[in-house]
Amino acid sequence: MRILALQLKRIGDLVLTAAALRALREAWPEAHIALAVAPGCAALLGAFPAINSGMVLGRGRGFRPWQQVLTGPWDLCLDFTGTDRSALAVALSRAKRRVTFAWVKKRKLRAVAFNRFVESAVRERHTVDHYLDLVDGAIADDAHLPSVRRVAGRSTRVECSTRTPPELVLPEAARAEAARVVGGEKYAVIHAGTARAEKFWLPARWAEVIAHLRERHGLACVLTGGADDFERAHLAQIQAALGRPALDLAGQIDLLTFAAVLAQARLCVSADTGAVHLAAAFRTPQVALYGPTNPFHWRPRHDRALVLSAAQPDAPLTTFTPRMKGAPMERISTAAVIRATDALL
Repeated sequence: MRILALQLKRIGDLVLTAAALRALREAWPEAHIALAVAPGCAALLGAFPAINSGMVLGRGRGFRPWQQVLTGPWDLCLDFTGTDRSALAVALSRAKRRVTFAWVKKRKLRAVAFNRFVESAVRERHTVDHYLDLVDGAIADDAHLPSVRRVAGRSTRVECSTRTPPELVLPEAARAEAARVVGGEKYAVIHAGTARAEKFWLPARWAEVIAHLRERHGLACVLTGGADDFERAHLAQIQAALGRPALDLAGQIDLLTFAAVLAQARLCVSADTGAVHLAAAFRTPQVALYGPTNPFHWRPRHDRALVLSAAQPDAPLTTFTPRMKGAPMERISTAAVIRATDALL
C-alpha cells in the first residue's frame, strides 16, 4: 500500500494535519506514506513520525518532486489542500483512489482530478477534526478496516482521539541548537508577530507582560517572529517599551530550531499564528490571543492552553462556537493576559 498525502498550505495547517497522518498510519501500519508540503514547511518533514518520506511542491523546486508524484505508483492519494497545484499533483499521481473534500466540487475543473469526495462542514469543525474527516472517508472505503467508534452520531474508523493535540518529534540537534541560542535560562516565548497586522496586540501591553514574567516568575523572555519588515517594526516597538531589551530571535533561527525553542519553553504567549500550533504540538503551556479570527476552528485543545478572545476579553474562553464573531485585538487587556500566565505558571 502506497499513500500520498498533500498539505500545501502554511505551517499551522501542516501541523494540524499531524493527527490525520497518525490516523492513516494506524489504519495502514505497513503502508508507505509520503507527505507533500509547500516550500516554507520543508524543514518540518522530518518531524512527522507517521510518514516514511516527503517531497516539496512549489515554485523553484524543479521537476524532481513532480517526478516523484508521477512515478509513485500510488494506491491512495489524499488532498488536504484543495488548490489548483494540489489537484494537478493528484491527477498526475494516477492513484486508484483520489480523495478530497466535497467543497472542491464547486471548482469543476479542479474536481476532475478526484474520484472520491468526503463531506465535512469546514465551518462547523475544528481544523484537526476537518482533516480527520478526510482520512475517515478514505478508511470507510476499505472493507477490511472495521469501525471502532462513533463521533457526532456517525460511525468512524479513525482511532486517534480528536482531543489529542498534534504530535511532532524533533531531532536532538534542533533541541541542542535551541538550548544554545537561548543560553540555558528558564524562559518564556513571546511571539507577537503574525502575517496580518490586524492580529497585532499593542506593543506597550506586550512589554507589560514581559516585565511581569521577569519580575514575578523569574523567566527570561525570548521574542520570536518572522523577518518581514512590518513584523520587525512591531518587535522594535516592543523592545523600545522595555527598560531592558529581550533576546530577539525573530528571523534569526530556522524553523526546526524555532519549534525546539517552543518545545523547551516554560510558557508561550502568542498572537493567532503558526506558533500557536507548534507550541500545542509539544503541549507547551500557552496563552493564545485571538482578535479578528474565531478560535473555534484553530484553538489549541490541550489542557495547558488558555485562549483569550477579543470578542469576550475578560477571561479565557471555556465555550467555543462556530459562529463567534471577532473583535479588535486592543480589547484584550494586559490584566487578562497576566492572569492567564499566572494561572499556567
